[in-house]
Amino acid sequence: MSSLDKMWLSFYAMGAMFVCMILISISRNKLNNKLLKFVFSLTAWLLLLFAFFSMVYIVFSGPTGG
Repeated sequence: MSSLDKMWLSFYAMGAMFVCMILISISRNKLNNKLLKFVFSLTAWLLLLFAFFSMVYIVFSGPTGG
C-alpha cells in the first residue's frame, strides 16, 4: 500500500471515529426507542472496530520506502 493510500485510510478511520462518537451520543441522549438505540450503538461499535484495525494496520505496517 502506498503512502498516499495509507493517508486516505487514516482519514477514513478518523472520520469513522468521529461518526462513532456522534452515533453513541445520539443513542444515549436522544433516542428512547430500544431498537433504534441498539442499531445506532451497533453501527457505532462496528465503525470503531474498523477504525481501530485500520489504525493498527497503518502504525505497524511501517514506512513504504518510496
